[in-house]
Amino acid sequence: MNRLVYDSNFLVALIDDKDKWNQKSVRIHERIKKRGDKVIYLDCVANEVISVLGRRCEEKGQSKEFGTILNQFKTLIPGEWITWIYPGIKRIYPDILNLIAASDGKLNFHDALIALYVRGKRIKYIVSFDDDFDQVKWLKRIKEETDLP
Repeated sequence: MNRLVYDSNFLVALIDDKDKWNQKSVRIHERIKKRGDKVIYLDCVANEVISVLGRRCEEKGQSKEFGTILNQFKTLIPGEWITWIYPGIKRIYPDILNLIAASDGKLNFHDALIALYVRGKRIKYIVSFDDDFDQVKWLKRIKEETDLP
């Protein structure tokens, strides 16, 4: 069994059936479930997913549907499944900034936080459509079913 972290864009695509990566994310997610891999859901990812989904609803004039979408999110990721890493930011804040600087700003704050968290927990895989993670040497990005270990 492998341990994997889901990134925000993967989860948004999984929930939003109109997202360009929806079908790919559904296939990858189903395969991961079938294999029995351990998925780690991070608080910073949950924060970003909820914000992006809310913004999409607002931009499409569908704010009234946000409650339904939020319920989909809560069904997919119950609160007790979330790993809370925000409290550790103070301790690794300088490392986060150093990693962002080392990427010439390509990694954003949350991406650097995720990368440092997985390194500390010896997690090797992130499921993401964000190629900025490809420059993180200790992390293997899964973007296709064929990338699964």
